[in-house]
Amino acid sequence: MQTSLMTKPRPNNVGVLGFRYLGAHEVEELADLWGALHQQHTVTAPHLEDIISAVSLDESWRRRRAQYLSWMSDPDTMAILAENEGDLAGYAMVTLRENAQGSWDRGEQVAVVQTFAIDPEYTDTGVGSKLLEEVRRQLAAMNVRDIEFSALATASEDIRFLEQEGFRPFVTTMVCRVDGFGAHD
Repeated sequence: MQTSLMTKPRPNNVGVLGFRYLGAHEVEELADLWGALHQQHTVTAPHLEDIISAVSLDESWRRRRAQYLSWMSDPDTMAILAENEGDLAGYAMVTLRENAQGSWDRGEQVAVVQTFAIDPEYTDTGVGSKLLEEVRRQLAAMNVRDIEFSALATASEDIRFLEQEGFRPFVTTMVCRVDGFGAHD
């Protein structure tokens, strides 16, 4: 992987973004942006180190790439790349899942944002909002009503962004090792 994301100048203002829909044969284009997100994950969640071990960047990309290729075998999966004057600014990987009708009416299918990666140089430039707007536009055309978007519990900036975009907390996911300690009685 290249380190190009760390060396380019920060854009001041992003006007019109271009969006490109990737096929499985183009998944390698996401490697550097995934690398930046992987780094953000490991910095943002040190509280998990004692129960979930981080993997190397290369191993992380190997695993995520395989997952992307699997998801992209479904024609409803969207890999949307945001570009600013030819520069890769971010991407979203969005899958659809059947919605088991339970306590809430969420439609027959629910979109799941599996990855939402913005080049760190494009933070606070509007790229995230514009990319999310494109995701919503595509999902609306597919008659999908709800989007699920996970964020690390300690990623307060990400959570704040999602709340500003209209998302609300829904389910809290807790993790532990199978052989972990129980409740303190």
